[in-house]
Amino acid sequence: MDLIHSNGVLVIQHLQNNYRDYHHFLNFMSSVGDPRNIFSVYFPLWFQLNQIVGTKMIWVAVIGDWFNLIFKWILFGHRPYWWVQETQFYQNNSLPQLEQFDITCETGPGSPSGHAMGSSCVWYVMVTSAIGFTRPHSNNSPHKVQRFRIAWSFLWTAFWVVQISVCISRVFIATHFPHQVILGVLAGMLVAETFEHIPSIQTANLSVYIKTNLFLFFFALGFYLVLKTIDIDLLWSVPKAKKWCANPDWIDIDTTPFAGLVRNLGALFGLGLAINSQMFLQSCKGKNGYNASFKLMCITTTLTTLHLYDFIKIPTHTELLFYALSFCKSAVIPLTVVALVPYCIHVVMGDSDKKLD
Repeated sequence: MDLIHSNGVLVIQHLQNNYRDYHHFLNFMSSVGDPRNIFSVYFPLWFQLNQIVGTKMIWVAVIGDWFNLIFKWILFGHRPYWWVQETQFYQNNSLPQLEQFDITCETGPGSPSGHAMGSSCVWYVMVTSAIGFTRPHSNNSPHKVQRFRIAWSFLWTAFWVVQISVCISRVFIATHFPHQVILGVLAGMLVAETFEHIPSIQTANLSVYIKTNLFLFFFALGFYLVLKTIDIDLLWSVPKAKKWCANPDWIDIDTTPFAGLVRNLGALFGLGLAINSQMFLQSCKGKNGYNASFKLMCITTTLTTLHLYDFIKIPTHTELLFYALSFCKSAVIPLTVVALVPYCIHVVMGDSDKKLD
């Protein structure tokens, strides 16, 4: 692995030395791949456009990130910014210098990349869904078939442009080696493709959501505790991150392995509550659910509301309290998108219709 890592360091140095002027764009692409944006940006847009795609997006994001956590714990992947400090591969006088940024110092293991995996998961769902909407019927004219081929080429080109940009950005900031982002993209596509063949998630009741949450949580916790009993600490990467991060203020508890787990479980639980609620049935499943103005109002209102949620800061002085509040905050997001906002708009539109009558 030292040879793979050392070649990865050369790639990082090449990017940092030759593409330093593009660091703002690359930092932006890193945020595009941030799994947290799945819930606050992609999901609100797609759920109102198509509830099947929106629901699938949450399932794919949650299960994909859960697998990412398990893979990280199994593979014990180092991150470049601490590997170069601890490896014996280099002589002391030839230690490579890697620049760090405020988003470099993630605390979990590095392989596979969570950003690359989450991005490929969600964009795969979006692209395949969009292709499905534009797919021509067998009796369509050659002109429509030609337009479909153009759309197919454009969508898959966009997919790969985004994934390559996210991968380059993660390597550029020295938080991942190249092989880690490649593995993340492939694993994400595999998870998303698997969910193309699991239509039962669209009709899952609250019991299924709760059982899935409990399984994911206790499997991950049990895996951690079992290895802990044989002196294998799966949180080994956290002290390394704290030791070698250039600025202690860049260490964020939200990047720890369990923070991602509770955030995702909260989102899945919130979706289960919302999609099985009367508010959802009366609004999104009612007559307004097919109204374009209703959908547009829902998208605008939910994106604005979720942007305001970002100003809510969770206290970090107690780790367990942070995890509990993070779970609750994440659960509120799909509740807001799927039930609360649509129901409020449904009520307002209903009152407006009565006044017009």
